[in-house]
Amino acid sequence: MSAKLSAIFYIILCLEIGLVLTLMPWIPQGFLGLPLSDWGNNYFLLYAAHKTGSYTLQTVIASGWVRGAVSGVGVLNLGIAFWEILHFNQTVSALQGEGAAATTLQQNAARNVAQATTSDHVPDHERRDDGSNPHHYQQQVVATVSPPKR
Repeated sequence: MSAKLSAIFYIILCLEIGLVLTLMPWIPQGFLGLPLSDWGNNYFLLYAAHKTGSYTLQTVIASGWVRGAVSGVGVLNLGIAFWEILHFNQTVSALQGEGAAATTLQQNAARNVAQATTSDHVPDHERRDDGSNPHHYQQQVVATVSPPKR
């Protein structure tokens, strides 16, 4: 149930962010009676430009290039939202699988801890020859082969 709610909230979030970022740079001031400020003349932008002393900031933000970039990020968010809608069942099963995978990892960690406490004692100066070190085997072979006599 929580996996479904998480996926639904993620889809809603992507839709909202996508719509705002796609449309907000292009909506003129007072459009449809909405109390929205013009993209390049909003209070926070003017305040930031005044505080930093960089009045070119307002010109850069109001340019078509920045508006287009912001709208492009909005379109990407809308694309993510529609992809998540189309693959909703796959997303929910992946989210539910993460919970099962985390439980499996915790069980494996507990098993490894139990095995570590029951292992046999090997002194620090000795090495167990388990065949995992190929150089150890080569050193033994080289040491047992005698050089040819002349």
